[in-house]
Amino acid sequence: MNIVVCVKQVPDTTVTKTIDPSRLRLEREVQAVPNPFDEYAVEEALRLVEKHGGSVVAICVGAPQAQDALRRVFAMGVERGILVSDPALAGSDTLGTARALAAALHGEPFDLVICGQQSTDATTGVVPARLAALLGLPQVTHARKVALEGQRLAVERQSDEGSLLVEVPLPALVSVVKGINEPRYPSLRGIMAAKKKEIKQLDLAALGLAGSEVGVAGARTRVVALASAPARQAGTVRKAEGKGGVLIADFLEKARLI
Repeated sequence: MNIVVCVKQVPDTTVTKTIDPSRLRLEREVQAVPNPFDEYAVEEALRLVEKHGGSVVAICVGAPQAQDALRRVFAMGVERGILVSDPALAGSDTLGTARALAAALHGEPFDLVICGQQSTDATTGVVPARLAALLGLPQVTHARKVALEGQRLAVERQSDEGSLLVEVPLPALVSVVKGINEPRYPSLRGIMAAKKKEIKQLDLAALGLAGSEVGVAGARTRVVALASAPARQAGTVRKAEGKGGVLIADFLEKARLI
């Protein structure tokens, strides 16, 4: 079984983040780490391969320093990586990112693509769905349990109402939730081996993509304004005096929640 895992390098969640006011973009010249949600996808891919055999390849769209994110997942056990990097990719929205990933994967044999449910910097959660559409794959989002059954994948999908059991034929794409597993820590041996593993680098020319399809030029969404979140206001304390239900109902009615 050949599995591809999508990995993104993001600013460390512990550092202070700032926005470039001229471009309205997140400043990325800060300490960076692999997207924490993607580590659950990597762990799930490794577990499937350990059980059924095969290989795991990580793919990343980002600046040249995103190699660090790939080295991190190499240390977990991923065999090799693909880095899609080109200055023209700067400013890509979710569609541009998905286009770059899809173009890179057209030359890569795979049975399954696994993604984290979202990234910690943008938190859109839509790249997996866009990627599946571009690749023409069946997709299951918010997976909390994945099992291979022959040439089909049985997925327990988390939903607001509980869970759903979904089966899809391979090849397919799955995005996994945080609670699906507990990502392993890289061993010292894995860290040392990671330095020697292959990273294939691709630019837009190698992918056959035009600059108008990605980056700012290809973006179908844009940020037009930013504002700080309003200060949190103090709540109101009311004495129930036997009328708690009425007070709650009145409050919800004024807030147009009922």
